[in-house]
Formats: sequence, structure tokens, C-alpha cells
Amino acid sequence: MAGRTPYPEAARELLRQTLFDAARHHLEQRPWSEVTMGDIAATAGVSRQTLYNEFGNKSEFAVNLTIHEGERFLDAVDAAVRAHTDNPRAAIRAALELFLRTAGEDPLIRMVVTDDGSGGMLPFVTTQGMPVVVWATARLAATIEEGWPQAPKHEVRLLAEALVRLAISYITNPSETPDSTAASVAELLGPFIDRALGTA
Repeated sequence: MAGRTPYPEAARELLRQTLFDAARHHLEQRPWSEVTMGDIAATAGVSRQTLYNEFGNKSEFAVNLTIHEGERFLDAVDAAVRAHTDNPRAAIRAALELFLRTAGEDPLIRMVVTDDGSGGMLPFVTTQGMPVVVWATARLAATIEEGWPQAPKHEVRLLAEALVRLAISYITNPSETPDSTAASVAELLGPFIDRALGTA
């Protein structure tokens, strides 16, 4: 019994997952600017007040949805980094390539990054994306610290934030294939990676 999730916490997680699934359903059909909180609540089978009680407003919901979707990608990134702890440059390259490729194949992410400014979702990963950047940086920094515990924490954070910001930039405005982009970034940041992670 000690390892079981308390009922209120489990119920809240189920509610949030249901709301995120409902939002994704709508976003796969039309832009965020055309989706209302009422649409999401109706699809999830809850009242609008329940949705507002949980998230406050549409912008707060959008940030949480973006982070929720990002969790799936960063779980894969974590695995890619851990698979290359003997080679930091290879770890960064593999993780970034996987992130860019997976994000590019996701229909919701494609809708966000091809937004011409009228869809309403792009700012939550760009101009208004600080909560997403802070969250993703903390996640990636924790992964790097686990793989290379000897690395100075401030340099790990610098590396993590640079990678997050570069990843967002390349997702929203790709110039090459994910593999080519990841190789270029790994080469560019290589000397810093070697020094920060103790392999120089």
C-alpha cells in the first residue's frame, strides 16, 4: 500500500491527461487560435469551470500542454544520452538528432512549427517560451549530471540551455536534416563539451 499513488493525486493526473488528450484531438484538426476552452472541456467530458480551476486560463493551459508533449521527447533524449556516456560528443549528437527527428514527425509539433503567426501556439515555444525553456533545461541538465557527475554544475546548465535553445530554433526553422544539424551542433560545441564533461 505504501507505494500506491494517493487517490486525489491519481485523480488529478487522470484529469490532466484527459484534458491534454482532448486538446491534442482538436489541435490535430485546426489551429490553437480556433480551439476554445469550452471545446476542450466538452471533449474531455468535464465542465469549463473544472478546466479553469485546474489551469487558470488558456495561456497557462497551452504552456502545460507544451511541456506535457515535450516530456515524450525528452524521455527519448534521456535514453539517447545514457546510451553514450562513454562519448559525450556522440551523446549530444544522438540526443539532438533523435529530438529533431521525432519532433519533426509528430503531427502536433508540425502544426506548431508551421504556424504563420495566426495559429496561436508558436509563441509558447518561442517568444513566450521561457517556462518551456526553463523546464527543458532543468530536465536535460539533470540527465547530463547523471551521466557525468564530475562536470561543474554551472557548465552543465550552460550546455543544457544552449542545446534547448538551439533545438527550439532548429525545430521552428530547420535548415538541414536532423542528422546533419545534430552533427554540426556537436562539432560546434565539441570543445566545450569535452572540457565541461571532463574528457579534454
